[in-house]
Amino acid sequence: QVQLVESGGGLVQTGDSLRVSCAASGRTKDGVALGWFRQAPGHEREFVAAISWNGGITYYADSVKGRFTISRDNTKDTVSLQMSNLKPEDTAVYFCAATMAHPPSTTSRGYGYWGQGTQVTVSS
Repeated sequence: QVQLVESGGGLVQTGDSLRVSCAASGRTKDGVALGWFRQAPGHEREFVAAISWNGGITYYADSVKGRFTISRDNTKDTVSLQMSNLKPEDTAVYFCAATMAHPPSTTSRGYGYWGQGTQVTVSS
């Protein structure tokens, strides 16, 4: 089992930056890959970014490439998503997810553990 708790969401303006983080606990020493997904009202949950257990592999959705950066600190069992140049279309609940798969999946079906989510709202 892996438990995930997100933090850092909030209300920002277009063009601002924001960092969301996720604290993992449980089976975090078993090569866990971590990912971020988001879900806006009326939309399906979509992939944002993922990072392998050692940080050597990262994936990004085309819509965030060049604006978002995923990173992890295995000494603290945390994963972060640094978001810059935010747009109103980035507004969503952001979920942290964990998987034992390597390389990490870019689909929600590839993740077995999920956090509760944190709201990110970008005003125009």
